[in-house]
Amino acid sequence: MVKFSVPTVALAIGAGISSITAFAPAAPVNSVRTALHMSSTAAATTTSPLAPLTVWGEKIPNILESQKDLKSRKIEFAPVIKSSDLGLSSNDIDGQLAYIKEHAMEIKQQMVDNGAVIFREFDLMKQQDGFVQFYTALGMKTCLDPLHSVSARPTVDGNKNSPVYEAVNKESRKNFFIGMHNEFVGTRAPRAAAFVCFKAAETGGEFLIADGRQIFRDLRPELVEKLYNRNIRYSVMELPFFGWIDNLPEFFQPGVMGVIKGLASAAINSKVDFSVDLQWGEGGYDNVKMLQARAPSQPPILIHPVTGEPHWFCNVHSHSSKLRKDREAIYGAERFEDGASQINKSDMFYGDDGELSDADLEHIDEVTMKNVQFVKMTEGDVVLLDNYKCMHGRNVFDGTRKHGVAWFEGWEGEEEMKAKAAEAATKQKEASPMERFFMMAK
Repeated sequence: MVKFSVPTVALAIGAGISSITAFAPAAPVNSVRTALHMSSTAAATTTSPLAPLTVWGEKIPNILESQKDLKSRKIEFAPVIKSSDLGLSSNDIDGQLAYIKEHAMEIKQQMVDNGAVIFREFDLMKQQDGFVQFYTALGMKTCLDPLHSVSARPTVDGNKNSPVYEAVNKESRKNFFIGMHNEFVGTRAPRAAAFVCFKAAETGGEFLIADGRQIFRDLRPELVEKLYNRNIRYSVMELPFFGWIDNLPEFFQPGVMGVIKGLASAAINSKVDFSVDLQWGEGGYDNVKMLQARAPSQPPILIHPVTGEPHWFCNVHSHSSKLRKDREAIYGAERFEDGASQINKSDMFYGDDGELSDADLEHIDEVTMKNVQFVKMTEGDVVLLDNYKCMHGRNVFDGTRKHGVAWFEGWEGEEEMKAKAAEAATKQKEASPMERFFMMAK
């Protein structure tokens, strides 16, 4: 989801709005300016590249046949590597780092094959320096946070050049259950990520992971077919500051709305890597006039860029307004009341702007949560995940939580993995039916 921190849009549309402020109160403009804050310095002071472009892959010829094939495959997800299982004590930092270096390619292959790898009992990663040594030894290539162009996620150490970003640890968001999602903004998505625990919350705060293959496998075929044929579309933000337009003379309102929409569209599209479509509507707690930004249509199921496997790549679980409201009944309101929180409200639709039924959303939620692993992390624990294959989220918590994340554009040896996977796919295609059966059963 694109997240804005209120003056990104306002700074760009402020000049245009100023021409009509004689007819409107000044407060809405000021409130916008306090929330949409851009971090232009982050990109200028860091040496990390942008997150890579999302690899959408080829169109799947028969989506139901692909789902059927996946049902016949053995899926392994998120193996655990414990320092003690390796014969290393938890405080043997030198031994742990040597193990990571020696087995780097094997660990990365596990990440790609199994979606994620969980590391436990590694004192090496209890501090940021050791965490950086960990992923450097693996040969992971860092990239900028995918949100950097619209609002900088703070770094763990406060250094703008740091590649280690804060996870969602704010006490004010502790009752906000972060639904399952893949990290992508606009046209860009990191290939992988490493989430680390520097301090565990006293209660809750589990890191959540789910395999996109399993979700695709378990969804109702008729819903899979409908979603894939119609595509999906996100509402990525709302600008709820325009209730004052209703107080203007009726004949004057269309012109004002047209000017604001045009300026806001130009401002947003100058900051994100895709063309958003702004639509007028009513929203918020007071049903005030607002502009809703919708992203372009995209497929909910992708072909993995290395393995060629089909998998769920769709953030409906985190973006759906209905599912968030359902969670509010359990965990309390998300407090989307003003500023950036109000702007960052999201929703999801079919690619043709049709709405998903409540029953279909509830089914997606049920299938997703059935496949979620709640990973209670302690200091030094790391979850290394393939951002395409593995979805992530976060449970509610009490106490103080300090988790970080590093994003990766790729890793050393990725091209070799692709070549190996392509060779295996060719062998499977040329194999006899019996040989293919045993290949899939492995």
